Amino acid sequence: MKWIEEQRAKLKEIAVDWRRIFKVGRQQVFGLDIGSSAIKMVQLHKDGGGYAVTAAGIVDVDDGTEGDEGGREINVPGAIQQCLQSAGIQTKLAVCGVSGSETAVRHFAFPPLQSEEVEGAVLLEAKQICPFNTDDGVVDYQVIPGDKENTNGILVVATKKLLGEKTGFAKDAVLDNVLMDMDGLALLNCFRGCQKYEAGQTIAILNVGRSCATLAIIGDDNLPSIRDLNYAGKAIIEQIALKHNVSAEDVEQVLMGCENPDKIQLEVRNDLETACQKLITDITETLRYYAVRRKCEMAKKIFVCGGFALVEGFVDLLNSHLSAATELWNPFDKISYDAGLPCADILRKKGPALAVAAGLAMRTI
Repeated sequence: MKWIEEQRAKLKEIAVDWRRIFKVGRQQVFGLDIGSSAIKMVQLHKDGGGYAVTAAGIVDVDDGTEGDEGGREINVPGAIQQCLQSAGIQTKLAVCGVSGSETAVRHFAFPPLQSEEVEGAVLLEAKQICPFNTDDGVVDYQVIPGDKENTNGILVVATKKLLGEKTGFAKDAVLDNVLMDMDGLALLNCFRGCQKYEAGQTIAILNVGRSCATLAIIGDDNLPSIRDLNYAGKAIIEQIALKHNVSAEDVEQVLMGCENPDKIQLEVRNDLETACQKLITDITETLRYYAVRRKCEMAKKIFVCGGFALVEGFVDLLNSHLSAATELWNPFDKISYDAGLPCADILRKKGPALAVAAGLAMRTI
């Protein structure tokens, strides 16, 4: 088919090769998580059977003045450079991740196919399930060996616009974006690299950021399920701000524990439960869909991370409304680091916000 041939040509032309994320090598890289409100970065090295932190940092991104659409584009490279300097990272080789409505991660299962037939089948599958036009995106996949009855694997899709944006930010900060990963897969990579869990148990990792919440689920079949939810920290904050006719910045300051007695702190915190209902519903529906689709039990435990997970009472709120036991997850409780490192305080206090960056840092080239 002409369409398949065109898609194959695209795969050969793209600057970022998704398949490189599965290859192993020795070059030193660091994980660069370019979020909508903050830059997070982590550099690791292998420490016996696990990992140890060599450097880490987090810097807020200034969105610019209201109505200035180019403000973020101007400020992100500067924030990346500032984070690099504060963290003391010397390498220029960055591993970045993408998530949100311009991406998709799906499991595929085809009848047994010859290796040369898989690519065409994947491209057709992507065209069917992708939430956006695949002509505007990049499709790649990884076959999972071991199943003689089916050809199993994971396909990933992202828009060229999003990939170009992340790569452009790194380039403007004088970095080389050597690998591109999916945030959800990076979370699972981080979890497997530092956390033990019982075989046969279905677990979920929920990363709640400002503009996107990523729910990554893994079960006994060892096949990841990733869903990005558009209702996250920003939407929660804006809903509370609208009710009280105050600015989103004021609400955010209250939720993040800033001392500001002039604001209606008690009311804002009480309204957090109502504002989180849509997120709770989205999580519940996703967990149920996964259990039905995979014919397994619901997830027994949810590990919560991301910047919004640091809001006081947020994780307890989720725990009281979700069927699975929910706890705050700081991967650096398991990943070792020297207490004398400049970033030690960040890892202790804001470690949950750096989970994606840590997963990206575990990739090798």
